[in-house]
Amino acid sequence: MRYKRVAGHEKKPLIFTADVKDEGKRLDSFLVEKALAPSRTYIQNLIKEGHVTINGKVVKPSYRISPTDLIEVILLEVKELVLEAEPIPLDVIYEDEDIIVINKPRGMVVHPAAGNYFGTLVNALLWHCETLSDMNDKLRPGIVHRLDKDTSGVIVAAKTNMAYISLTEQIKKRSMIRRYIALIHGRLKTERGTIKAPIGRHPVNRKKMAVVKEGGREGITHFEVLEIFRGYSLIRVTLETGRTHQIRVHLLHIGHAVAGDPIYGGRAGELGLAGQALHAELLRFHHPRSGEILEFCAPMPLDMIEAICKVR
Repeated sequence: MRYKRVAGHEKKPLIFTADVKDEGKRLDSFLVEKALAPSRTYIQNLIKEGHVTINGKVVKPSYRISPTDLIEVILLEVKELVLEAEPIPLDVIYEDEDIIVINKPRGMVVHPAAGNYFGTLVNALLWHCETLSDMNDKLRPGIVHRLDKDTSGVIVAAKTNMAYISLTEQIKKRSMIRRYIALIHGRLKTERGTIKAPIGRHPVNRKKMAVVKEGGREGITHFEVLEIFRGYSLIRVTLETGRTHQIRVHLLHIGHAVAGDPIYGGRAGELGLAGQALHAELLRFHHPRSGEILEFCAPMPLDMIEAICKVR
C-alpha cells in the first residue's frame, strides 16, 4: 500500500497565538483541540514533517506551549490510501477456500499503518489469494488477529466473510488457542502462573502500551517455565485475551522483559537477535466450515534458536 497523491499542494498558513490558559499544553494536543484535521495522527505527522512552526522554528509534537507563542500551521490535503497487491513470497502452512495459515517471518508488518505502507502481509495476501474477507477495516482485508512486526509465527487470515465471522467469534469466546514461546530476562518466581492486568496506551509515550490503572482493557496472559538459564528463562505463553503488545507489556510489568525487545525493557541486538525473542508457535481453532479442530505449528526463527543455544 502507498499513498496515491491527489492535489497535495500547500495552502496559506493558519496562525494561532497561545495565551496563558494554553501554557504547558502539548503542541499536538493544542492543535487537536482546534479541530483542524481528522485525527491526532494527522496533526502529529504535520508537525514531524515541518508543516507546523513555533515562533518560526520546527519543533516536536511533544513541545510544551508557552504564552505568546506564535504557531503557524500549513494544512495539506488528505491523500487517498490505495491498497496494492505485491508479489511477496509467503510461507503457507495450510490453505483452502475459506482460510489461509501463514508462518509470518520476523520483520513483516501484518497490515498497512503509519510508517509501513507496503511490504505487509496484507499486500502479500492480496497477490496470493483470489479473495479475502472484506468485513474488517478496508486496510485490513482478511485479517482476523495480528502479530507484532518482530514477532514471528503462525497467523490465520479469512478468505471468506463466513470464515471471518467464525474465527473472530472464536477469538471473542476465547476458544481459539494462541500459544507462544518467549526468551525472557531473569527467573520467574513460580513455574507457572497467570498475569491479569488491564492494558492501555502509555500515559507519556503514546506509541507504547502499558499496564494502566484507569481506562485500560482486560488483559490475561498464562505462562509456564520450560527452561532456566543464567540470567534468562525460556517460557511458554498462552493468550486468553489479545491486546496490543500484551505479552511484552505483561512480562515487563512483572519484571521479566522479553530478550531483544528494546521498546519494552530488552536490548536491541541482544544475543544476536533481530527482534524480540517471541514466537507464535501454535494456533488451534475450529474450521469455519467443517467444525473440525485444526492445529498448526511453526518452527522458531534461526536467530531465536541460536540465542537459546547461547544462553543454554
